[in-house]
Amino acid sequence: MSRGKLVLFEGLDRTGKTTQSDILVERLQPDVTLIKFPERSTEIGALIDRYLKDKTFELPDQAVHLLFSANRWEMAERIKQLLLQGTHVVLDRYVYSGIAYSAAKHTDKMDRSWCLQPDRGLPRPDLTIFLTSDDAENELRAGFGEERYEKSEFQQEVKRQFIEVFKALEDNSQEQNLVQIINITGKSVEQVANEVWELTEPVVRAPTDSKNTEILYF
Repeated sequence: MSRGKLVLFEGLDRTGKTTQSDILVERLQPDVTLIKFPERSTEIGALIDRYLKDKTFELPDQAVHLLFSANRWEMAERIKQLLLQGTHVVLDRYVYSGIAYSAAKHTDKMDRSWCLQPDRGLPRPDLTIFLTSDDAENELRAGFGEERYEKSEFQQEVKRQFIEVFKALEDNSQEQNLVQIINITGKSVEQVANEVWELTEPVVRAPTDSKNTEILYF
C-alpha cells in the first residue's frame, strides 16, 4: 500500500493558509487529515496560545522556539502513523514557519541553522506550498494585528527568512521535497484553490513505488 502524502501550507499571517487548507482537505476526502500548528489543544499548545495572544507574557526567544518545536513533536507520531495507513495529511504551518519566525527576531546565535536543529527527525513534506501576497494586502485582511507577530515590518522580515530557507533547499541536491510559491495578490479564493490543486494532484496521485512508501525526514 502506498503511504499517504504530507502536504504543507506555509506563508505569512493572513495569507489564506487556513482557507486553502480547508478546501484542499475537502478535495482529498475521505482519506485525509488536517493538522494546524501550533496545535493549541495540547498542554504545550495552550502555553503557546497564551504567548501569542497575551503580549504582556514574555519568554526568552530560545524558549519560545523550543516550545513551538516541542508542539510539532507532540504530533509527530500521529502524522507518521496516518501516512503509513495511507491517509494524506495536510498541515497548516510547520517546521519552516518555526525557522522563519524565530530567525526574523535576529536573536544572538539563533540563526536558521540553530532553529532547524530541534526539528531534525520530524516527517518532511512531500510538497510545500508557500502563499505570499503584496506587502499591503495582508494588513487589510480581517483580524490582522490581533496576535503577537502580526506587525507589518516583522512580517516582511519573516517573508525574507522564508525565501532564504527555500533558496537553501534548492541549493541542497539532497533535499527532495518540492516547494512551490503562489502569489495570491488579486486572485480569488477559487483561483488560488485551482492553482493549489494543480500542484497537489500529481503528488497525491503519484503511482506506488519504493520511494513513495518511505516517509521523508528533516
